[in-house]
Amino acid sequence: MASQNRRDFLKTAAFIGASAASISSVSTKAETLDKLPESRMGVLVDTTVCIGCRNCEWACKEAHNLETDSLETYSNRSVLKGKRRPDEYALTVVNEYDNPKNPMLPTDVKVQCMHCDDPACASACIVGAFTKHENGTVTWDSSKCIGCRYCIIACPFQVPAFEYSKALEPNIMKCDFCFDRTKEGKLPACVEICPVEAIIYGKRKDLIEIAHDRIKRHPDKYIDHILGEYEVGGTSWLYLAGQDFTKLDFPVLGKAPAPGVTESIQHGIFAYFIPPIALYALLGGVMWLNKNKNKPEEVF
Repeated sequence: MASQNRRDFLKTAAFIGASAASISSVSTKAETLDKLPESRMGVLVDTTVCIGCRNCEWACKEAHNLETDSLETYSNRSVLKGKRRPDEYALTVVNEYDNPKNPMLPTDVKVQCMHCDDPACASACIVGAFTKHENGTVTWDSSKCIGCRYCIIACPFQVPAFEYSKALEPNIMKCDFCFDRTKEGKLPACVEICPVEAIIYGKRKDLIEIAHDRIKRHPDKYIDHILGEYEVGGTSWLYLAGQDFTKLDFPVLGKAPAPGVTESIQHGIFAYFIPPIALYALLGGVMWLNKNKNKPEEVF
């Protein structure tokens, strides 16, 4: 009878594991869109207009309940002496660069998630924690994330950050395009607070037209390049500059979407990812057998 009980238990464990794997194979697909609507939104960043006030940094933290000092403290430009990247404490930062056209007037550049049209983070994520929305936003779902951090490696702009300071339930931190605000018809917090309109929110196609018009009317002010129009398949955030973007620490990227090989490899390997419930069933079976292997067979 004991051997019969073992067989019954193992059958049950196998059924639980197979069911869990089957469910997971559906839920681990990245939520991306094959074709984005022309009406999707975007932001145009004109680096020739930005004054480096860093109000956008403060507004972003306020909007996302991140710890911050008073707005007045952000007028201190000493922090701009070193190059920074978005991290677990700041979803956007401003960096300062030399301006060859006017050495007395530095170039200030806001950095945040670019919200790619075909996001590499969503492609690399093995559990579908990233979603590309029709309005252009790329969001991350904490309830799905397993902390593998493949998104950090995959991002061509090196934006997603991991909350290493948290031992329990750390998050992937990145700009969410103020998704909750824009759903209510509000502007992204950084756009709303900018005192010189260096960042403009609107339909992406309209912003591209505005950018091309500025380049055409002021060829001495801008280089003939809109960063994000074509890079990695296009991004929701677009940039204008008066000098080559490599001088502003932007990577050199082609027009092809970044995911490419990553998606087929990652999703192929993890198509049947076994979640914890199946693992627990297997471990439970091993423990049950070890506990009972030395017990004598019952005789009836």
